[in-house]
Amino acid sequence: MCGIAGIYNDRGGLESSRELLGGMIRMLRHRGPDGFGLYADEKVGLAHARLSIIDLSGGSQPMPNEDKKVWITFNGEIFNYIELRRDLEGRGHVFRTRSDTEVIIHLYEERGPACLDFLNGQFAFAIWDRGAGTLFMARDRAGIRPLFYAMRGDALLFASEIKSIFMDSRIKREIDPLGLDQIFTFWMTIPPRTAFKDVFELPAGHYMVVQNGRMRIKKYWDPDFTPPEKARPEAEYAEELKSLLIDATRLQLRADVPVGAYLSGGIDSSAVAALIKNHTDTPLRTFSVSFEDAVFDEGRYQRIMAERLGATASHSSVMCGCADIGRVFPDVIWHTEKPVVRTAPAPLYILSKLVRDSGYKVILTGEGADEVLAGYDIFKEAKLREFIKKEPSSRFRPLLLKRLYPYLARSPVRSARYAEIFFAGETGGCPAAYASHAPRWTTTSRIKVFFSDAMKEELKGYENIAELASGLPEEKLSAYDTLSRAQYLEMKTLLPGYLLSSQGDRVAMANSVEGRFPFLDHRVMEFSCRLPASLRMNVLNEKYLLKQCMKGLLPAHILERTKQPYMAPDSASFFSGGADYVQDLLYGKRLAEAGFFNPAMVSKLAAKCRQNRMLGFKDNMAIVGIVSTLLLHELYTDGFASRASEILKLSTTGGIAYADQR
Repeated sequence: MCGIAGIYNDRGGLESSRELLGGMIRMLRHRGPDGFGLYADEKVGLAHARLSIIDLSGGSQPMPNEDKKVWITFNGEIFNYIELRRDLEGRGHVFRTRSDTEVIIHLYEERGPACLDFLNGQFAFAIWDRGAGTLFMARDRAGIRPLFYAMRGDALLFASEIKSIFMDSRIKREIDPLGLDQIFTFWMTIPPRTAFKDVFELPAGHYMVVQNGRMRIKKYWDPDFTPPEKARPEAEYAEELKSLLIDATRLQLRADVPVGAYLSGGIDSSAVAALIKNHTDTPLRTFSVSFEDAVFDEGRYQRIMAERLGATASHSSVMCGCADIGRVFPDVIWHTEKPVVRTAPAPLYILSKLVRDSGYKVILTGEGADEVLAGYDIFKEAKLREFIKKEPSSRFRPLLLKRLYPYLARSPVRSARYAEIFFAGETGGCPAAYASHAPRWTTTSRIKVFFSDAMKEELKGYENIAELASGLPEEKLSAYDTLSRAQYLEMKTLLPGYLLSSQGDRVAMANSVEGRFPFLDHRVMEFSCRLPASLRMNVLNEKYLLKQCMKGLLPAHILERTKQPYMAPDSASFFSGGADYVQDLLYGKRLAEAGFFNPAMVSKLAAKCRQNRMLGFKDNMAIVGIVSTLLLHELYTDGFASRASEILKLSTTGGIAYADQR
């Protein structure tokens, strides 16, 4: 995995941009500490920071084709590169390296933009085709790897992270109120919008073509939940899912460096670890995070699974407390480049450091299983609401409600009256197609009560649901069943916008660790989406088919345990001795000067948190959202120049390799 950056200007004159390109790529040193490369001609500059994983000696970038008319800078992995290379060699293509990067170049020469249909991987890349005068950029189907861009006059700047683009001082570093409104509703911004004004994100499953100064963005992949015309026996589906997961895991273990796996104690990561142990020759090395607070800790299940796999001696765990989360939170926000409403990315940042300190660059995880195989309570809620609507007097209704949120001390179903209100189907004005997610969005939106009068005035008349709807196929959504509709929304919003971003790529790559996700192999995703809905969630039994195909590989303790979503301490993390900066952020003049929040209301909320009163979802999300927004503002406005300067000093060792264009 790597970092990429570049500049395009159809009017030329980019030979003089090498200094800017050098600064842009050195800002991504954490993504690729193993070497820097740069290519520049009159119209395009490409830069690369390398994390060496495949072809350690021969995979340097930017990389050209044989006649140096096509150049690529690539962040990611193509897992089926060996098979693709074999086919391309049969078509007459000649390779100079053993890297997966070179496969993309030749496949592009052979197929053009349609090359994306053949790639099994996680990627963001830019290809400069000098002969055609075309810049071609693309992002993987699920949105695992990031790609951002901005316009500065006639120039297009792009990079793996926004901080790289900000190395051009002419690009504004200003938080977008509309982006903030989206995060305080959906937990993420709606691509192409980001948390910063005039900086954009290429959406997952899309590519961009720039030619003659004109930009065109096109979607090439989308989840499809159209049900099969004829259902097959359950056992056949289970066997096919298992075979796909075995092959996806096998492919994703390809590397010229050691590969480890996360072991959370849940079924998803346990399944990946079990597949590595039982169906590959790769030595199993596992890593976990545990919590001082028993409410969040899954250490017992991690130990059960490690013992079952015979991996106790090769398992490492890091203990995470509130003070640890508070201590690292500013660094986390520096890397997420957007506010968050949960502290959950922080323990994963700490965990990725353990992985790197243990000598590992690559880690497999179970991320994505909940989305593609229906593992979340939000899906159960959607099914329950549909059932209640159809059968309002059913005697099973109270029993079904009790099956939700058993892991929450303040579950919304503990009170029968509250449960009735909660499941009445509050939509907050959302279209019916979004009914599954409306309660979550409505609950999160309540934290906007802390916005300042100026923010509220600026947001007056803005409808974030309308912006979301403009990028979603409403007719297609309406044709899906309730569960499939909810899964589609989750795969298009929270998965790429938060889980694979703030909680995934950004906190792993902050410590130069590449995450890989067998459940997000596009073959697994496509197969899972086309399953009969009852095999994804059988009544309220989540990930039903996964459990069926993992019998014999996973112990009953894991298969039958009550699902416990990954969470971390929120408000307590800022008032436990590890976050001295919070005092200045919430009580000093900087809160008022930033202008996002009402100081009096924030002061009352902070006092409530400091007194360790029982806090609900709204207060916990609000304090995390406020602190992370203020940190983002501070880190990327007044504090950006000094932090960038420190990073550039660290990144000068070894220099930058300039590509030979001859």
